[in-house]
Order: sequence, then C-alpha cells, then structure tokens
Amino acid sequence: MKVNMDTKQTPNGTSYQAEIDIAYSELVIIFGQPNRDNDGYKVDAEWGGEIDGEFFTIYNYKTGKNYLGEEGKEVENIREWHIGGYNKKTGKKVIEYIESF
Repeated sequence: MKVNMDTKQTPNGTSYQAEIDIAYSELVIIFGQPNRDNDGYKVDAEWGGEIDGEFFTIYNYKTGKNYLGEEGKEVENIREWHIGGYNKKTGKKVIEYIESF
C-alpha cells in the first residue's frame, strides 16, 4: 500500500468509515504530526492523506478538550480514532496499513 501524507486534497464529502483503538503516539510514528487543522469544536487532532490514491482522514470525535472541556481527554491520551473516507474499503485499507507496523 502506498501512503501519501502530503496531499492537498480537501475532504469534501468524506464521512466516518471505520474506527481504531490506537495510541496517539503510535499514529504520530506512522503518519507524522497531525497535518490538518482541527475544527476547534468536535475534533482535537486530525491527519489527512491518501492510501493507494484514495483520500482518508483520521481524527478523534467528541472525546477531547475541544468538545468536553475539562472532562475531555488530552490529545496524547486519546485512543479512539475515527477513519473517514469515501467508502468502507478505504477505512479497511487504513486499518491494514496501521496494523502492518
């Protein structure tokens, strides 16, 4: 699988396709630092890239400080991550890629 994290594509029309339980630090090792601006509301950290030419995002959703305030998790402690894309196949590919590390 070929992963490109330098894509400039905008994720218009993407949606939740899968989720994965993984440490933030592991995602940083695999994909680098989050490379997309968070929305300042429901998302605290987000990566965007392409896997085999298909756009994907990885993001937390309503689990961090942006949404829950003091009760929310620090980004470094989040383990529940959503995978967004245009279809379920993309979500499965991203999970396979992560699990190959």
